[in-house]
Amino acid sequence: MNAAHVNETSVPPGVRAAVRVAVLQMTSGIDPAANAATIAEALGKAADEGAAMLFTPEMAGLLDRDRKRAAPHILPEASNPTLATLREAAAKHGTWLHVGSLPVRAERDGEGRFANRTFVIDPSGEIVARYDKIHMFDVDLATGESWRESAAYRPGEEVVTVDCPVGRLGLSICYDLRFPALFEELGRRSCDVIAIPAAFTVPTGKAHWHLMQRARAVEASAFVIAPAQTGRHEDGRETYGHSLVIDPWGQVILDMGEEAGLGFATLDMARLAEVRRQLPSLVNKRDIPTSRP
Repeated sequence: MNAAHVNETSVPPGVRAAVRVAVLQMTSGIDPAANAATIAEALGKAADEGAAMLFTPEMAGLLDRDRKRAAPHILPEASNPTLATLREAAAKHGTWLHVGSLPVRAERDGEGRFANRTFVIDPSGEIVARYDKIHMFDVDLATGESWRESAAYRPGEEVVTVDCPVGRLGLSICYDLRFPALFEELGRRSCDVIAIPAAFTVPTGKAHWHLMQRARAVEASAFVIAPAQTGRHEDGRETYGHSLVIDPWGQVILDMGEEAGLGFATLDMARLAEVRRQLPSLVNKRDIPTSRP
């Protein structure tokens, strides 16, 4: 890898040395309007507290495993009232907003599936980045829980980064966490912060959540911000919570536990530069030969 692609020695250009961020931990339900109101209220509080950006969980606008009940609320971007509300809130408060994901009707999907899509919205209310979840949560857990995300959602195909107040932000969603190649690519693209919004199950959260989040931060030499769903939801599922902010050394600087609410953390960009200078793994990395079938 060409070392010129990685800024490992200084605070990212145009980024403050210390950036205050807000993280919203939610127990989203089956009413999109109520969920949107929760996010809009949190955005106002985040702005009042001086946060440069608010980060929200996966499926922040609607969490409902009953596909028939949920389907009427899953609309294209252009006619999506939840997205419109959030864009208006960002403009009202003049604050950046990371929408962990919303379910939207996918463009050009012949099977009629939806997209699990992240939005990054700037202080004017404009959408400046979109990311569709790449890895679908198709699993059978020992607890008896079975999930087939690919039955209703089609996977994304693009790695996405965006420049914003936290520096270069890399986007991912939940189950993506288990696939290091995505985060290796985000590191290669010089991401300073990686967002990993989630709705983790309790069994997998207890076993792997903190472990993998810290690993991704260390591997990418980047801050990780992982806003999460928590508690028992209206559709009957239970999620793990523990929204996290982790520094590039793997140190947890915010863990929100199991209660829904708003948390704050300060990203020390000088610390990012220090870690990359002391342990320049992104520069030292060499390509590993792989076998081909």
